Amino acid sequence: MAKFRKKPVIIEAILFNGMNHDEIADFCLPRVTKVGSNTTLIISTLEGEMTAQKGDYIIKGVKGETYPCKPDIFEETYDMIL
Repeated sequence: MAKFRKKPVIIEAILFNGMNHDEIADFCLPRVTKVGSNTTLIISTLEGEMTAQKGDYIIKGVKGETYPCKPDIFEETYDMIL
């Protein structure tokens, strides 16, 4: 079996803190983001609607797609660049 390494990709992301619904809605444009509550968001992704919980990161991928990512996975996968 062959082995593969994931290509380095720079993404944009924002942490959902339960209070920044408008900032995330702007970040996810043109996709619609609905407020589920102060602790949840419903985000339209390429795979359908996904729920983000307070503390999750919202990622914008290389083609402008947005999706939620759990903080432990995000921190294992990405390093902040300056």
